[in-house]
Amino acid sequence: MKHIPYGYRIENGMAVVDEAEADTVRKFFDYYISGLALMAAAEKSGLKLYHGSAGRMLRNVKYLGDDYYPAIIDKATFDKAEEIRMSRAKALGRVRELEVKQAAPFPTKFTMPTVKTIYENPFEQAAYAYSLIESEVVADGTE
Repeated sequence: MKHIPYGYRIENGMAVVDEAEADTVRKFFDYYISGLALMAAAEKSGLKLYHGSAGRMLRNVKYLGDDYYPAIIDKATFDKAEEIRMSRAKALGRVRELEVKQAAPFPTKFTMPTVKTIYENPFEQAAYAYSLIESEVVADGTE
């Protein structure tokens, strides 16, 4: 099992473009942008992939190039494929906006009388001070 993206190979510890595979990747992007469905574009370009693998291939930013991987796809092609992919997903109702749920603050209030120093030991004094706190939980009416 390869751990590098399709279109690359490792030579002397560096990723280099495998031109035959890179040409297949370019064709895949071009077929998809020209209007073919994801699997049809993969099959026509000669890739035998599952639907999820083909989708991940379209979203793989390593094809743009970085410090380790040389570029196979230019940014305009990559962005166009992503734009088409998102528009198709929205048309099919496959894009859901994540609902941001605000965590309800735990509504509490407390009262504490003035604390007198009655212990020399700071730990005993702190325990005494905490024992004076009177808490009320307001959310469900319990006290």
